[in-house]
Amino acid sequence: MPATSSSSAQPPSVLQQIWWSNAFVFLTVHAAACVGVYYHPLSSTPRATLILAVVLWQAACFSITIGYHRLYSHRSFEAGQKTRAFLAVLGTSAFQGSIKWWVLRHRLHHRYTDDPVHDPYSATRGLMWSHMGWIFFKHHYERMKTIDREDLEQDSIVRFQHQYYAVLALSTAIVFPTLLGTLWNDAMGALIWAGLVARIAVWHCTFLVNSLAHWDGLQPYSDENTSRVNLIVAVLTCGEGNHNYHAFPQDFRSDPSIFAWDPSKWIILGLQRIGFARDLRQAREEDLSCALWRMHFKTHVAPDDLITTQKTFTADVPPMTVAEIRAYVLRVQGRCILAVDNLVVDVTEYLHDHPGGDALLRKYSIKAKTFHEDQPDERVKELRDRTTAAFQGGINKHTLAAYDRLKELAVGCLVLY
Repeated sequence: MPATSSSSAQPPSVLQQIWWSNAFVFLTVHAAACVGVYYHPLSSTPRATLILAVVLWQAACFSITIGYHRLYSHRSFEAGQKTRAFLAVLGTSAFQGSIKWWVLRHRLHHRYTDDPVHDPYSATRGLMWSHMGWIFFKHHYERMKTIDREDLEQDSIVRFQHQYYAVLALSTAIVFPTLLGTLWNDAMGALIWAGLVARIAVWHCTFLVNSLAHWDGLQPYSDENTSRVNLIVAVLTCGEGNHNYHAFPQDFRSDPSIFAWDPSKWIILGLQRIGFARDLRQAREEDLSCALWRMHFKTHVAPDDLITTQKTFTADVPPMTVAEIRAYVLRVQGRCILAVDNLVVDVTEYLHDHPGGDALLRKYSIKAKTFHEDQPDERVKELRDRTTAAFQGGINKHTLAAYDRLKELAVGCLVLY
């Protein structure tokens, strides 16, 4: 069973508004598929139709894992316009919402993993809730405004897909397989098996990442959230079941091991080889080794000795006054300097790697204009307090790996008078 969330928040006690349109579509597709399978059973279905169903099911799965998840949600690689357009159109066939809708909720999930209020499909609210219960209710996510969306709003393909999503989804998920079925005189069978049944398969395989992959399996990298490695889910979701790698969301792989089942990463590597993908991002080897060592340490060492698993703001850096911070900021324009608890941190070189986007970090940075205001010491203190609150849960529940990186990037120990 998953570990209990450390969040003190509780699920909303008010009656949530049922999302009638979503519930209607979801239940209607299931009901229609059941009726269709009854009147058009597997035994009487042409082999071509079954092959089409499997191909379209897998194609939709790959479009979610490679496109919606790794390309758009985590920006783990970059792709040209044609590749993005292909993945966007193919992604509509999964019938899981537009890129913009899907990505914003997934980014929220990563930022507040397991939080029963702010995580859209929190595993701490139960297996059924995280699997599909959440899709039946309308939610107002008060912290959605903190999620970076600038890249989505600036992408013309994302905007187009979002605007015409309904037409595209019906065309790719229902009309297209039905038309293909006419080639071998089985339009109805193709509608049922390659259209409806394949959609249900895509849905529930994806939902397993939210539910079973947070419920049962191993935790080789981190136990700070409920994500786990589950081979069954990995096989059903083109590799996404290696979910404990959740600790390194910016990586284009779901697991660095060559033995891990992750066909999506091999396709991305293939796209890179032929020039359709570039700038593939990977977690640093030292971060992976540290995470694996830490979990091994926690498993084999008595709890009283677990000093290395404590989240602290301590680093071997010299004291730094506000005047010295001012000189540091003004010395090189464009630097991104943060004050977090008692540390002064230069995150300039980390901006590209930050899972939440660089705009969020710059929002809390100490800028040159900070020292042109009255009482710069008070202004720096105010920024420090805001940044610390955001780092410790106001914006994100940062992991031990994030604390390690923070201390690595520290340039000074803040001194306020």
